[in-house]
Amino acid sequence: ENPLGPSPLAIAAVAKILNNLHRYPDGAAHDLSSKLADRLGVKPENIVIGNGSDEVIALLAQALLQPGDEVIIPDPSFLMYDITVRGAGATPVHVPLTKLHIDLDAVKENITSATRMIFICNPNNPTGTVICKSDMDRFFADLPENIVVVLDEAYLEFVRDPKAAKGSDYIDETRPVVGLRTFSKAYGLAGMRVGYGIMPAKLSNLLHRIRLPFNVNLPAQAAAAAALDDDGFLEKSVRMVHEGLEFLYHSLDKMGLTYFATQTNFFLVDVARDAQDIFEKLLRHGIIVRSMRSYGYNEYLRVNVGLPEENRRFIAALAKVLGRDL
Repeated sequence: ENPLGPSPLAIAAVAKILNNLHRYPDGAAHDLSSKLADRLGVKPENIVIGNGSDEVIALLAQALLQPGDEVIIPDPSFLMYDITVRGAGATPVHVPLTKLHIDLDAVKENITSATRMIFICNPNNPTGTVICKSDMDRFFADLPENIVVVLDEAYLEFVRDPKAAKGSDYIDETRPVVGLRTFSKAYGLAGMRVGYGIMPAKLSNLLHRIRLPFNVNLPAQAAAAAALDDDGFLEKSVRMVHEGLEFLYHSLDKMGLTYFATQTNFFLVDVARDAQDIFEKLLRHGIIVRSMRSYGYNEYLRVNVGLPEENRRFIAALAKVLGRDL
């Protein structure tokens, strides 16, 4: 997810911890939780560290859902929401996007007496779009207080839109709102599996009761804590992604292709033909992108920003496959 990989400080922290692999990790991830709490302006008891944010999603479902409950999920969005909800025996209620954006009005129209939870991925995966603060404020203004809202901000660090909503504005002890974050994307620690949830203490207490005691391993905790100390590397990583996006946008403009501006490190491009076919042809050129056919966008590819030379290779290969001039 981060073409530069993890911070050198994270790599050094992992190397340093290798001599302690005979020891169990801290089951409470105290150092990491405390560091995150200080950074976020919350208390450690408001943090739940997970084996990726996937685990926090699973814990929420396990702790809060039961058969008969309904969970509203914008569609398309992160696939794990649906999988986890079904695994808990609850019923997912899919609400289609409007022009690639999550439609909060449509979400509210689907609320029933059985609604227990709502997932909102912001920025949304796989479309890269964000919800503005004014729309989110209006959404929360008269939302039933018994509904748990999960704001998944896996790509928060890449957001440039100053009007975008931030989960931290809605998380407090008075309402059941959960913010999800991860070290897999901008921090480049996808292989370590570290994510976390920010939530009211009464919710975190429920999750800690069912969480496995050593869910995040020792090197992962050390790497994540060290990565938080390297703001310079994070800024460099985000800047490289933004510069890569500008190059890719400009190149696609020259090719006459339609794309959809993103607030993440990936974006969608309309190739105006079967995207699966283009995906397979690009693969033969050593380029890996993703066809959006499984999401219902038959002519869209999802493209992740790479290193500058990788971005240039992608553009050259795409132009050749599509027969377009640069």
